[in-house]
Amino acid sequence: MVLSGEKESSSSTGRRGLSGLLSQAFARFRVRRETAPIDSTAAMFTFVSSRSAFVAQKKLYGYLKTRMGTRFPSMFEDDVFVGSINIAKMHVFAACLADMTVHAISRVTAGSGLSADERNGLAMRCFETGIADNRDHAPEGAEAAWKEAFAKRLEGLHWENLASGGTAFTESPKALVRWAPIADELKRYDREIVENSVTFSWPEHTRDFAARAVPEAIVEDWKASQAK
Repeated sequence: MVLSGEKESSSSTGRRGLSGLLSQAFARFRVRRETAPIDSTAAMFTFVSSRSAFVAQKKLYGYLKTRMGTRFPSMFEDDVFVGSINIAKMHVFAACLADMTVHAISRVTAGSGLSADERNGLAMRCFETGIADNRDHAPEGAEAAWKEAFAKRLEGLHWENLASGGTAFTESPKALVRWAPIADELKRYDREIVENSVTFSWPEHTRDFAARAVPEAIVEDWKASQAK
């Protein structure tokens, strides 16, 4: 609170701005610890989108805070820097969403009898739903580019290889290094550690998905939606 006649210091304003920004970010990307079965396409889409956003948010802010140390709060007084963070956050989210989508679809459709085209269609719907959930925060022109890149990725996928143990998490580690607003000369020293931090963040979420997903119900729900 600022008393009448007093001026609020710029540092106080900066801290309040940072607090507000971080609170909004964590409110948007918060992961609720749910235990209900994931037994429909809608439930799967929500899980994939929310977990992708959570990883993107947590790892980006964690990297920035580690690199900047005590300067981290003050950087949020710089509008250009804040804008760079918002752009980076959405690009990292799109990469996380692509990886988590591919993982989820490969696990759910394994042994389902769905063709590669049908799996691609389900994956694209999942990805597009996650992008639509966050459309208001996407940089101009990015949505179309993300969808095009994901469609190209699907063209070269071997679903059975992924279902038998191949990793889907290939884009999100690279995206964090690429888009984080950190000087390139510093990223050279950080690359391995940062990429590993993203890679190692996924097992928690994939285990949760495996424990809660009901593949047969999801596939049947998808087939029913396509038959309408």
